[in-house]
Amino acid sequence: MTSIDQAKEAVRDRVWRLLEREGAVPTGSYGKIPGFYGAEATAERLAELDVWKRARTVKANPDWAQLPVRIRALREGKLLYMAVPKMASLQPFFLLDPASLDVPPEQAAEKKGAAQVARLVGVEDMRPIDLVVCGSVAVNRSGARIGKGAGYSDLEVALLIEAGLVTEETVIVAPVHHLQVIDEDIPESEHDFSVDLIITPDEVIECPNRRRPQGLVWSDLTAEKIEAIPVLKAQRGRS
Repeated sequence: MTSIDQAKEAVRDRVWRLLEREGAVPTGSYGKIPGFYGAEATAERLAELDVWKRARTVKANPDWAQLPVRIRALREGKLLYMAVPKMASLQPFFLLDPASLDVPPEQAAEKKGAAQVARLVGVEDMRPIDLVVCGSVAVNRSGARIGKGAGYSDLEVALLIEAGLVTEETVIVAPVHHLQVIDEDIPESEHDFSVDLIITPDEVIECPNRRRPQGLVWSDLTAEKIEAIPVLKAQRGRS
């Protein structure tokens, strides 16, 4: 573990403990993307923004905290790409098209529901992304973020950048509890991306320091990680 990894882990530990101590999350949220109380309010606040109203394609993480955002996207007729948990498929995204769903958005937007009704797609079969919704453990007002440590969000965004599907026009948002917004600096690695907007139940924070990788940073990936993620293993095999 590098010094940056250790520093991030210390922030995660502190924020997870704070959320649990303040009763902002259900018991057992430590170690996860926090499913915070007030997630519905963040979805409502996000939906008031022009960037949401303009968006036709949304990519979202599969965690419970962002379920209200995914449901709203489908209800409003937006094409939704939802990451397959742990990128455990050669086609690492679920395609949820509200025009062809035969189950309610509330069911389709859940992990289990998406696995039953969605079509799996790879980046070669995806449309350009207008809005990325990412799960986070902690964010600061400059836009730096920390996930739960597995690195899947970074990999998903990197793949989409390489494919030309996440561009300078794409907006990345982090819906979080206000206790997840910290004032301190967050250390960043080459593969990290920042968020453009932070949405809490009470506030919309515009982040000034956009940071995005050019694509996958292979030097930051272990052989074990590449072997465990089919799409990475396939790309490495072609190079």
